[in-house]
Amino acid sequence: MSYELPCILMRGGTSRGPFFLADWLPQDPGVRDRMLLAALGSPHELQIDGLGGGNSLTSKVAIVSRSRHAGCDVDYLFAQVSVEEARVDTSPNCGNMLAGVGPFAIEQGLVPAAPGAGTTLVRVFNVNTRSRIDVRVCTCNGRVLYEGDVRIDGVQGTAAPVLLSFLDAWGSVTGSLFPTGRRTDTIDGVELTCIDAAQVMVLVRARDLGLRGDEAPATLDADGALLARLESLRRTAGLRMGLGDVSDSVLPKPVIVAPGARPGQIVSRYFTPRRCHRSHAATGAIGVAAALALPGTVAHGAQWRPGAGTHRVAVQHPAGRIEVDVELGGAHADPQLRQACLVRTARKILEGTLYVPDHALA
Repeated sequence: MSYELPCILMRGGTSRGPFFLADWLPQDPGVRDRMLLAALGSPHELQIDGLGGGNSLTSKVAIVSRSRHAGCDVDYLFAQVSVEEARVDTSPNCGNMLAGVGPFAIEQGLVPAAPGAGTTLVRVFNVNTRSRIDVRVCTCNGRVLYEGDVRIDGVQGTAAPVLLSFLDAWGSVTGSLFPTGRRTDTIDGVELTCIDAAQVMVLVRARDLGLRGDEAPATLDADGALLARLESLRRTAGLRMGLGDVSDSVLPKPVIVAPGARPGQIVSRYFTPRRCHRSHAATGAIGVAAALALPGTVAHGAQWRPGAGTHRVAVQHPAGRIEVDVELGGAHADPQLRQACLVRTARKILEGTLYVPDHALA
């Protein structure tokens, strides 16, 4: 016997996974997580018996419902389903999967499409980080437009743009933009920045680890000593950030940074946390861009000191780059982070019924 589950498979940014209305899933979190493990085919290195693709980027789930929060249209719960372990983590947000939330919400009737041709605003409350994001989706005559001429690195072809505007994701998990109270900390002789800006991360300079910063993900993944050192730094940083023992959590994410070729550019290698991302997390790009713009962090360079206003930051990753518009306010000597925006794309791949074996829920 199988449990029949409505399912929409979507690509959001450089990630992919099933999208569900919350009403389609069991309400008990434990039963829900067992269903998600079975739906993705975990634990198995290839996820051969489910929808997962054997990689953390294709083992993700979006759960959407009408919002319970004032000023928001929908609530979005992100779930990272482990590939090789029977574990579902709902502590982080995923900005790439977020790109699919707006189109999904419109097509499921949670948000009416704006009349005529243009864009429809979907006000999203991210349950994981308790933060708000405005998502603008291209629509025409009541329908979502997926086709377009926008190209994002890490995805073949072009599609319609989806604009993500992060409004208040600063300190949403830990309570502070810089959870340790400092913009630079030293752990085991290594300077690093602990930051909570759309994603909870630990930024380390590449040169302090004996790296250039532009190494290929496969090269970094093959360096066991490097991975062990990053994990040690991550666990100690987690304690200092008030997250407790993070050995079984994906937060904070370790990130290796290096200066870009020009002011306003930065090279980043983002870990998920025990493997290097083949491109880059969208939320991680916002955090890296914010760190570059704010003085006192390990990412900030003396050659670029932006003042109040909106500044475009290019985060260079293994598959290309992500451009983030960072809005700063306050005094030039001590700018404050107000908002960050970036463009992603999305595509609906499949709509149908997912069959989950009953025994998987036991």
